[in-house]
Amino acid sequence: MPKRLLDATARDLAGYSRTEKLAAIRGSEGRTIAAEVIAPAMPLVFDVSNPELAASQGADLVILNVLDVTAPAVQAVPADSPDEVVRSIRRLTGRLVAVNLEPVDPEADLVTSGQMIDAARSGRLATPENARRAAALGVDAIVLTGNPGMGVTNASLTRAIAATRAAVGGEVILVAGKMHAAGSGTEAGSAIVDEETIHGFVAAGADVVLLPAPGTVPGCHEAQVRGWVEAAHRAGALTMTAIGTSQEGADVDTIRALALMAKMTGTDIHHLGDCGYFGITLPENLVAYSMAIRGRRHTYRRMAMSLLR
Repeated sequence: MPKRLLDATARDLAGYSRTEKLAAIRGSEGRTIAAEVIAPAMPLVFDVSNPELAASQGADLVILNVLDVTAPAVQAVPADSPDEVVRSIRRLTGRLVAVNLEPVDPEADLVTSGQMIDAARSGRLATPENARRAAALGVDAIVLTGNPGMGVTNASLTRAIAATRAAVGGEVILVAGKMHAAGSGTEAGSAIVDEETIHGFVAAGADVVLLPAPGTVPGCHEAQVRGWVEAAHRAGALTMTAIGTSQEGADVDTIRALALMAKMTGTDIHHLGDCGYFGITLPENLVAYSMAIRGRRHTYRRMAMSLLR
């Protein structure tokens, strides 16, 4: 029986299977925090990597965005070879590590253009080959989602979930969904997802459904997101509500309000995006968010726990 994730040590997590990691998150009862970082971005504090900084402020899960899995590199993360970058992050942070892959839909009704990915750098796209590469790097989870303007749709997400699950088997957690429109004209705002789509994600193999947090995407209010969370839970999946709209760089009072609204939806994982400035949420906002959803004791405990335990 695994410990709750907010109680688990680095040594515990190193031995957990996919199902044990999911049970550890579920057992934390809405007190798991994910911090997204942009892999090639300059570290906020120069010579300490952004994944380490996020972990030091209480993040339980570090998500690597814009990582090319064919040539993996994260600024300020020492590694003997590119294939060891993710394992180095796991060793340095003692946290779960995920990578974003993007199932870009050529049929998407784009209204804005993508700026977060070079189409020639296919190591960031959600293909079975890249999913297998990510798994070989040692990630705990693959997040299927879309950066701004990329043209990721719910149909392409559903296809990618099934293909990724077939490619990686049963030892990698799959998270899927959109935290904003990702360029789509119709799958935007309060129409970003619906219950039928959520059930389709889970049926295709998603362990965690990614949703916009209330108060982030226009029209997505607490009651609506709560309905989506409940739909995912009924289907047997966990949820991650995301701040993917640069509000991770807002003032602390706004962060606390977003945190409590997300907590009231019943979500399992709380995500803070990667652009407080550029590359990572503001460290003080990670702490403020953690304080709001789990209090001082668990916040300080998470921040202080030694990797040697």
